[in-house]
Amino acid sequence: MPPTDLTAGPGPAPAHPDSADPRPGTTGPRHSPFGPFAAEDDDPGSEDTLDLRLPAEFLALRAGATNCLLGRIATWGAVPTPVGSFRLVPVRVDQDLPLVHRWMNDPAVAEFWELAGPPHRTEDHLRAHLHGDGRCVPCLGVLDGTPMSYWEIYRADLDPLARSYPARPHDTGIHLLIGDAADRGRGVGSALLGAVADLILDRRPACARVVAEPDLRNTPSVAAFLSAGFRFAAEIDLPGKRAALMIRERVLRDAL
Repeated sequence: MPPTDLTAGPGPAPAHPDSADPRPGTTGPRHSPFGPFAAEDDDPGSEDTLDLRLPAEFLALRAGATNCLLGRIATWGAVPTPVGSFRLVPVRVDQDLPLVHRWMNDPAVAEFWELAGPPHRTEDHLRAHLHGDGRCVPCLGVLDGTPMSYWEIYRADLDPLARSYPARPHDTGIHLLIGDAADRGRGVGSALLGAVADLILDRRPACARVVAEPDLRNTPSVAAFLSAGFRFAAEIDLPGKRAALMIRERVLRDAL
């Protein structure tokens, strides 16, 4: 699980998919891992016939309609921010790999993202999301027409992160980094974080909370989330890091 990086910027190059993998439903009498089923016992001498009903999101995923899991991020459009007009553009590996690879090899970024090295390492990471189940969409953050950050928008409720906190349906997570040192440390990260959190809440009506889990050692990142209206909810242990669970709630947005 890549760390949210704000030392290198908040925490993301233009691309396509959106999605996620449904969590198993509750199990118990007459329930499958994916939801309830009904057994018909009309013929006592035969095996039960199962009428298995799968969640709609799982059916959509199997049909290839992964965009329903996060919405079509490519159509979310630009939003005004205190630092300029900003939009998320899904990554296109063939076009954006050199830029994202350069950012990942910046020492300030590499300390937390751990993707420094040859281009194929960054490429493998991007393609795993782009050609995976769609629960995470890698994007470039484009400010006034210039790609300057890398973002991953993901379904936190369908991510391994959900094992570490009381996740709610449609919780949406953010991983991010600011690519160039000139854009760091002057309020750009917190301005964009607030704008992206609002964008998620506006474009995903089912989502009540935006969450993040920056490394506790990355104090500039934690501070940027706080400045963007996130609250510190807990310290959690994740693979490879001790993280700060940050949450921004829809119900509190108007009060911030």
